[in-house]
Amino acid sequence: MQAQIPSQTLSGGFADPAIASAAAFRQVMEAMARPGTIHMVSGAAPPAPLSPATGAVLLTLCDPDTPVHLAGELDCEAVRAWIAFHTGAPIAGPSHCMFAVGGWSDLMPLGAYQIGTPQYPDRSATLIVQVGRLEPKGAVLSGPGIKDTHILSLPEIEAFQDNAGHFPLGLDFIFTCCDRVAALPRSTVVTQKGDI
Repeated sequence: MQAQIPSQTLSGGFADPAIASAAAFRQVMEAMARPGTIHMVSGAAPPAPLSPATGAVLLTLCDPDTPVHLAGELDCEAVRAWIAFHTGAPIAGPSHCMFAVGGWSDLMPLGAYQIGTPQYPDRSATLIVQVGRLEPKGAVLSGPGIKDTHILSLPEIEAFQDNAGHFPLGLDFIFTCCDRVAALPRSTVVTQKGDI
């Protein structure tokens, strides 16, 4: 007898994959190009506890050649099955993934992820961090893609300062909350508000 695939595994992807993934890709790339700016992404309805924005980012960036690490409550059968069905991305441990998804504390320690090598700095992980709030307040950001400064609510400051110290190596971060996304590339300088 053939095992039945849960309906939530089959649903929740982009209704029109070509158009929706292109639109989501533009928003994610704009977020990476302009660190600290917040963008709307839509079109995905993944199973809980994935947020719609996290689902859209995964549908846009993941494929069978991009191992994904699931951390904390996101490492569940429903999420694993949904990612496998809609992207084909294999599930991997933190040291072998290209993308890691979870809450900030669940993704620790950051030292478990690849930060690239001097010859191949692009061989590093991107962490997709689901946060409870995403708003223009908190840490001050500067660097490439930022005319003066941007301000973004970050889960902490020191970890991102340490990460920037590895540049051109290091991790890149995508933050998601509900249907919103922001990004923090490794080249971004992070300071406490009022420290600049």
